[in-house]
Amino acid sequence: MPIIKSAKKRVKVSNKAAIRNSKTKRSLKEAIKSFTKIVATNDSKKAVKALDQVQSELDKAAKKGVIHKNKAARKKAQAARNAKKATGGAAKATVATKAKTPAKAVAKKAPAKKPVAKKAPVKKPATKK
Repeated sequence: MPIIKSAKKRVKVSNKAAIRNSKTKRSLKEAIKSFTKIVATNDSKKAVKALDQVQSELDKAAKKGVIHKNKAARKKAQAARNAKKATGGAAKATVATKAKTPAKAVAKKAPAKKPVAKKAPVKKPATKK
């Protein structure tokens, strides 16, 4: 049992993080399991929805640091490939649009700055001898 105050706080914080991480892992596993069951049944509409859910859960887990971002990307690609095989290419449209749509950057004009007038250089007084 920790004695120091900062160590006690660390225990509390790490317990909260462990609970949060386990919830994220559990929801990710459930999404993947349901996706694999739906892919096995070859239901294209449900497969597309399940694919979106799996990709969302993978992104959340990667964002929270529960899994590595490259692992999330790999799993998303595998899920998309499986959905495409199962649906005969019907999931292709949603996968392609989701992966290739760039984030739209909103161009804002910077507010016009007022020109600053230059000040005349100040003459230094002559040094005394």
